[in-house]
Amino acid sequence: MRSRSVRRYWRGSIRAVAHRIRYARPTEQHLAHLSPIQQKAVLDAVDRQLTNQPTVQTKNRKRMRPNPLATWELRVGKLRAYYDVLTDQEATVLVVAVGVKERSTLRIGGEVVTL
Repeated sequence: MRSRSVRRYWRGSIRAVAHRIRYARPTEQHLAHLSPIQQKAVLDAVDRQLTNQPTVQTKNRKRMRPNPLATWELRVGKLRAYYDVLTDQEATVLVVAVGVKERSTLRIGGEVVTL
């Protein structure tokens, strides 16, 4: 078996701005309605996926239709984190709600919410 030399071309790197993650006050109450395992899953996913490029749509991140809650949704299994991206002076992701979605029912803080 022959080995092939791999040429690597430097194209430069685009440096992404790291966004600061903030949680709205009601989010603490929303997290209290989740189990510790669910809380860890949501918080880890927010840190991992929203720090860099939170406005890029992926399989688990999507821009929502206009609604009173938030502009973006992050899916983590049955769990959902709803957030807005603020670009005033520093790039910030504001998580405004966390809930559980089962089929067409969304529960945020133990209450059924319609979007």
